[in-house]
Amino acid sequence: MREAAEDQLMRALHSDHASALWSYALHLTNGDRTRAEDVVQETLLRAWRHPRVLDQSQGSARAWLFTVARRIAIDGWRSATSRSEVSTDAPPERSVGDGTDRVLQGWLVAEALGELSVRHREVLILCFFDGHSVADAAARLGVAEGTVKSRTHYALRALRLVLEEKGVTE
Repeated sequence: MREAAEDQLMRALHSDHASALWSYALHLTNGDRTRAEDVVQETLLRAWRHPRVLDQSQGSARAWLFTVARRIAIDGWRSATSRSEVSTDAPPERSVGDGTDRVLQGWLVAEALGELSVRHREVLILCFFDGHSVADAAARLGVAEGTVKSRTHYALRALRLVLEEKGVTE
């Protein structure tokens, strides 16, 4: 008998207050329908657990529901999970690197190096690809170290321009 009375009270509560509670929850969650649904559901669950609180006049029942909804929304804002959780219907795909991008970049750089002058290409290959120091590169090329530094600077600028012309950005 008691359960039938509680069921009837919950049906009446839903028919009398559900639309107003939904609107209020949408307002509390800044229009986030998913969070608003959660707030309404939790509010009605708490009402179901405490039916004696709602067995009062219309005004006090609605005030109790709105107060509970507000507290649930505030608790959600304060919790760390609300700031870090992202709702999605499918797990994110994991990227598997197969080396294709690296190979393509290598081809583009090799092609761009081919468009540089011989002197610029030599200094870049010695210093960047073969790993020689400025002094080693200067000795191999038979020029001063300052010349290697200058050529490297201008070679990198020229390489950047060629790559930009090919549509490669940083």
